[in-house]
Amino acid sequence: MKKLYRSEKNRIFAGVIGGIGEYLNIDPAILRITWLLIVVFTGFAPGIFVYIISAFVVPEKPSK
Repeated sequence: MKKLYRSEKNRIFAGVIGGIGEYLNIDPAILRITWLLIVVFTGFAPGIFVYIISAFVVPEKPSK
């Protein structure tokens, strides 16, 4: 079963969007641009709040 983790390699802030990109096999740059557009057009505070919550909820990948 596939699990969502924060990325260790594709991270700019907390690795949340990089982890989503790895999980969905999508280029994280595309997801970052999409996230930026969503945040700009829906208001900065809700988007940033969701990202911060995601950084605490989505676990880091366990080391092997």
